[in-house]
Amino acid sequence: MAVPPSTYPRRLLPLFLGLFQAALLLFFALFVTYDEPSAQAEDTSLVANQVYSTFPFFQDIQVMLVVGLGLLLTFLPRYGFSSLTHNFLLLNFSMQWALVLQGLLHHFHHRQVHLDLHKLLISEFAAVTVLISVGAILGRASPCQLLVLATCEIPVYLASEWVIVTCLGVLDVGGTITIHIFSCYFGLGVSKALFRATQQPLHPKETPTPRSDLMSLVGTLILWVFWPSFVAVLCQPGDAQHRAILNTLLAMSASAITTVVASSLLERDGKLSLGHLQNGSLAGGVAIGVVADMAVPPAAALALGSLSAAVCVLGFRFLSPLLGRKLTLHDQCGIHNLHGLPGILGAAASVVAVLAASKDTSGSQPSPLAPAGGNASEALCQAAGLAVAVGASLLAGLLTGAALRLPCLARPPERLCFDDSLYFKIQDQAESPGPDSSAEEGALALKEQL
Repeated sequence: MAVPPSTYPRRLLPLFLGLFQAALLLFFALFVTYDEPSAQAEDTSLVANQVYSTFPFFQDIQVMLVVGLGLLLTFLPRYGFSSLTHNFLLLNFSMQWALVLQGLLHHFHHRQVHLDLHKLLISEFAAVTVLISVGAILGRASPCQLLVLATCEIPVYLASEWVIVTCLGVLDVGGTITIHIFSCYFGLGVSKALFRATQQPLHPKETPTPRSDLMSLVGTLILWVFWPSFVAVLCQPGDAQHRAILNTLLAMSASAITTVVASSLLERDGKLSLGHLQNGSLAGGVAIGVVADMAVPPAAALALGSLSAAVCVLGFRFLSPLLGRKLTLHDQCGIHNLHGLPGILGAAASVVAVLAASKDTSGSQPSPLAPAGGNASEALCQAAGLAVAVGASLLAGLLTGAALRLPCLARPPERLCFDDSLYFKIQDQAESPGPDSSAEEGALALKEQL
């Protein structure tokens, strides 16, 4: 008996995830193991110190990604369940996929992949790129499309990160270039190729409500509180990590205040825009990541936080509408304003910081940036890393977006976008189904006419 067309897309998602998890289980059973326990007391103490020093940061990042970022995406009033659940699903899927790829590429020793907390943390950083990129097409893509996006983005990210950090020697402890800039322009490339040259009109379900904006603002506050852990977790323990935490706190504090100032000045009645607050308050954390552990003065961290917030707010106010009109570029969550523009500002600041580096702020020890005479070449490497991140992400994003247009991936029709009822069994709807419920289920299998 043939499968009804309306049920095919719904069976594709569990089939894809089921096969992936089964293949991952087989891979772990054959190749993945833990490091052998050490009998040396000093080695055991060293491992314990590493775990106890890293795991609190790791937990903070988990809260950021699962709760903070999930809530930040709930500004769409009828897409809250989907935003939270798809964010959670993509985090786990992307992290496991990154673990597999890292094991295949870097960590084979005698046919075994030795798993530890650091490798898990690196895989979670790879997953962050997917969570950011999805913001450009949030609400207008099916779960199958999002999983294909993650499948394509993770290997490209790992390759670009290797080129930028290992080959070029770019300094980017907080992921400003490797994570924020890469994921931003990958997502914009996907959006451009997926929607082609069509102007996406304002959807009736797209306008936030006070309740959805409040939930999103709570997500912003959670991200703001835990952001220093995201920046400092990979720093060398000691002075560098301490400096990264302080610089991040200063930058984010300045960005929060500057966001209020800029938003109030740009609005005719002097009131604050919730969209500006939800994003501009985090811009300082994006920009400071590339210079967080460098020997920059506290005033520089404050200035960078203020500039990044101003750039973010101005981007929402002027640049996003311009790009929508001139380039028909759809950016649902404004990732270009939060991750792209502050990221570029931070990368430019790193070039200046490397050129200006001579001694540490104490004046007694050499700067961790570069040996004497090497600043110019390292500054050039910083700029080259930015170019690689933008170029590779845009090209890969365009190719991925073209692949997402395949009809079998069940892109939702325009009239059914931004609606949880397309993917979730809502209790009140289950008790009193409307006359159009069967029509909405069948519409998922239709190809949208572009």
